[in-house]
Amino acid sequence: MIDRVVSRRHLLRAGLRGAVAGAGIVMAGGAIARPIPTVAGSTADELARLAFVNTHTSESLRVVYREGPRYLTNALARIDHVLRDHRTDEVHPIDPALLDQLDRLAAMLGVGKDPYHVISGYRSPRSNAMLASRSGGVAKMSLHMEGRAIDIRIPGVPLARVREAALDMKAGGVGYYPGSDFVHLDTGRVRNWRG
Repeated sequence: MIDRVVSRRHLLRAGLRGAVAGAGIVMAGGAIARPIPTVAGSTADELARLAFVNTHTSESLRVVYREGPRYLTNALARIDHVLRDHRTDEVHPIDPALLDQLDRLAAMLGVGKDPYHVISGYRSPRSNAMLASRSGGVAKMSLHMEGRAIDIRIPGVPLARVREAALDMKAGGVGYYPGSDFVHLDTGRVRNWRG
């Protein structure tokens, strides 16, 4: 198992001070380490890759984030950075299960090398509250605030096809926003809606 090191300031900024003891996060040399899960059933030579383009910052990333069952700490940190809240520049850990959903979705669509265009990854509570005040389509307790949700599109792939493949995974929430040209995925309970 690989540990991801997260600064104390990062956790406090993310509002996780009370979760430190309950989540198995331990103090380690002035930093706080959080265990990273491994994936059961993955073969040792399997590489999981993702590519992203942040539509707000124009940053792009192409990375192997998992080798077999082991998540790669440096790759996860790079993903966290690209998927940060572009309004506040706050970085938050992205749920590895969400990354695995994206990897599986790309395989189902046959677009493994094509980047996901990211409309929204992590969203700070402040950004989420601002968006919720402007739109009824933003959940006040959004999983974006936990790094467990992402809004994406894949240029060249019909949005309806992305939605259907996401629904077929039965892996979490799927929101379909054709007017805004994105599909929402999350690691919450299995459900779907149209925005």
